[in-house]
Formats: sequence, structure tokens, C-alpha cells
Amino acid sequence: MAFFEVSSAKKTTDLKSEYDVIIIGGGPAGITASIYAIQAGLEPLVIEKALEGGQMNNTDKIENWPGFSSISGVDLSEKMAEHAQDHNVKITNAEVVDVKPGKMKTVILDNGKEIKARVLIIATGSNPKKLGVPGEEKYSGKGISYCATCDGHFFRDKHVAVVGGGNSALDEALYLAKIVKKITVVQNLPDLTADKMLQKRIRETGITDFIYNTIVKEVKGNDKLDKLLLKNVKTDEETELDVDGAFVFIGMNPNTKFLKEKVELNDYGYIITNDHCETNIKGIYSVGDVREKEVRQIVTAAADGAIALLDASKRYFQ
Repeated sequence: MAFFEVSSAKKTTDLKSEYDVIIIGGGPAGITASIYAIQAGLEPLVIEKALEGGQMNNTDKIENWPGFSSISGVDLSEKMAEHAQDHNVKITNAEVVDVKPGKMKTVILDNGKEIKARVLIIATGSNPKKLGVPGEEKYSGKGISYCATCDGHFFRDKHVAVVGGGNSALDEALYLAKIVKKITVVQNLPDLTADKMLQKRIRETGITDFIYNTIVKEVKGNDKLDKLLLKNVKTDEETELDVDGAFVFIGMNPNTKFLKEKVELNDYGYIITNDHCETNIKGIYSVGDVREKEVRQIVTAAADGAIALLDASKRYFQ
């Protein structure tokens, strides 16, 4: 997945061996936790492997963040990063490859460096699910995409499919509607599941068709994708859809591979926590989209960050 370049946040490679709080992930949950940590008189370190804002950077328009009737994901990411910078939050670009629980938690970076903290907050978010069908890997980057804001411009005045019917799918479809000639939404359920406002807006584009009760069975093409083999899940009928590209938005996978057997995960890989966002290991918290919960929104991610840090400051720093 491609990412936009945002450079407003303060980054450092001059790292100490120990901090009060280590926050893995610089999305809205992690950034919020870092700001609350500074306000609590603690010294946090944010470790972000891509860039601050996380998945927000791949969202064209955000309309449910209080204070802004509409703001781009890149702009909101930058404002959050600037807020952290104003509070002198230390941020480093690296990937955490392992975690060692204990009285002092240890994180191991991809460069081999080990850093310790009394409290660890996991805010690693999630990444888009793939279809898992023949041809998907072959045509990834050659017609298959998981980010409309990254790749939409390649399909100007073309016919594209959007696979999925939830909020993310329709958000991306609305972005594509400004660029492409035609959109076909392929949904495996009898109806769309996105918010009614998004459904209304996508129908009003006048260039969107809908295919329900249908899954993608195979991605086909020559040098690049040129058709999708579709299967109706009720009738088993198979048809081919000629398209120039396909954007896949069928859900997310939590970024928890490095945490197996370290903290308790549910069957889908999300981290199980209590109401204070603390895991089954004392002093290790999980916030944002990587946590098992019902609602995954920017505002709930930020709330998680505040809840976790405030709980940690009372339990482990007083």
C-alpha cells in the first residue's frame, strides 16, 4: 500500500534505552496517548513504521471528526502530528519486531535496538484484507489496488470495480467518482452496509452500478487486469465483469503478528482488553483499531488512547 509523505512531526534517531511509556503506532490512538502522557508528566516514545496518522492518510475526506465539517485524511494526520510536535513528543520511524513482557517491557526494533519502558501501549492498527483468489497477487499493482487515494489517478475516465459495501468501500468509491467514468460496486451481501449518508451520496454520482450477493472468484487479464470472474453466492452462477481496475475494501486485518503468545488475542487476531484498554499482561495496553471492540472510528481510537494513558498513569506512576 502506498502512503502520502507527511513530514510535520518531530522524528528522532537519537533514542535512549528507557522511557516511561512506549507507544507502538502513530495513528490517532497512539498520538493521543502520547499527548496525554506529556500532560501527565511522563516521557513517551512513539514508534511508527510508516508515518503519523496511519490509515487516515489513505482517506480522501473525513466528515465525522468534531470541529471539522470536512477535512482530508492527510490534513488531519498532519495536524495531529503537529500537535504532538508542539508537546515535544519523541517519534521515531522504525518497526517493532518483538516484545518482551516483564516488569519493564522491552521492544525490539528492526535494527536490533532494544528499548525498555514501564508501560507499553500497542496502537498498531490494521491493514486491508485481501480477496485471496487466483490472480490477485499477480495483478496487484497492475489493476488491483487497496487504496483509491493512492492509485485512483491511474484509472482516469476508466471503468473500475469497488469490492465491498461498507463505509470504507463507499468512501473510496466517492473519491474514485471524481476521476473514473464508471464504478461497479460488488457486494457479497443483499444490501450495502455503509452509513445511509454514504449510500445516498454514491447513488447520486450517477455513474455507479451495484451487484449484490456476489463475490470475486478470480482476477483475470494479460499484462494487466481486464476482467473479474464473479460468482453469485445464492445461485452459484458465474459471470465475467470487464473492468480496467478493481479496488478491494472488504475489511481489515489487525497488525498483531509480532504479538502472538505475548498478549491474549481473539480468533481474528485482535487484542483482548478490559474497559481500561489493558491487556491480560499488566502494564501492556492496546488502543485503536487493533483492539477487540464494536466500533472502529477515528474518534474512538483517540478515546482509547486517552483512556489507556490515564489508567496507566494512575496505576504505574503514582
